[in-house]
Amino acid sequence: MKKLNWGMLGTGWIAHEMGEALQRVNGEIYACCARSIESAEKYAKEFGVKHVYGSVDEMLADENIDIVYIATPHNSHYEFLMKALQSGKHVFCEKAITVNDTQLEEAVKLAAEKKLVICDGMTLYHMPIFKKLKEIVDSGKLGPVKMIQVNFGSCKEYDVTNRFFSKELAGGALLDIGVYATSFVRFFMKSKPDTILTTANYFETGVDETSGIILRNPDGHTETIEAGETAYALDYEVEDMQNYVLNGGSEEYLTYSRDVMSVLTDIRKQWGMIYPFE
Repeated sequence: MKKLNWGMLGTGWIAHEMGEALQRVNGEIYACCARSIESAEKYAKEFGVKHVYGSVDEMLADENIDIVYIATPHNSHYEFLMKALQSGKHVFCEKAITVNDTQLEEAVKLAAEKKLVICDGMTLYHMPIFKKLKEIVDSGKLGPVKMIQVNFGSCKEYDVTNRFFSKELAGGALLDIGVYATSFVRFFMKSKPDTILTTANYFETGVDETSGIILRNPDGHTETIEAGETAYALDYEVEDMQNYVLNGGSEEYLTYSRDVMSVLTDIRKQWGMIYPFE
């Protein structure tokens, strides 16, 4: 496979995980950029990156970059996604790819106009074990799927300075980990849910702490989700993204991402939870 040049936008812990994945597979960490030039230089030293930029616009102006990887807080994804597409770059963005469905649809439209690939870092879409499981489910060998129940949680130390608890940074459980559970459901169902029932509990900062979600599909299938707050899996994300850029085939997974973002947006509308920048 042809080696593609990646530009890393953000140098936090997940960008380090992705950097290690790129080193294990046929990907080139060509450039990096962070909020501070010091952070970018430190990342570059660790991963042997030759091109370090002090601003997003500078990095995006580099014509040698094939794919931009976005690993910044949720609230900035849309801005950087659109800028990268405008500059003619394919984009691999950490989940949640945007904070609402309107943003994602605008990005999808621009990518289509520019003939570029956009993909989100939803690990289960790319892991062979889940692809095989979907193949088995779709074959009907297990019989018809009537109900899916997903519980997904994590324990985070309460810290109002952490982006997870910040409404301004689009924090909360739904976009951070609820997106995994919702994506799992959509991956194994034949259609997008058309009925949503949900409730949530909130932190004092106004973001969601825990939630319960019931989804129903047009064919009558029901999904129940509870949400509350391995490195090698990223190798599959890198391999799939590079394959999409070189050979196509990302459309099915983009449909899943669009459906999931639509569901997450409807859930927040029911909660009445709007981020300050929306």
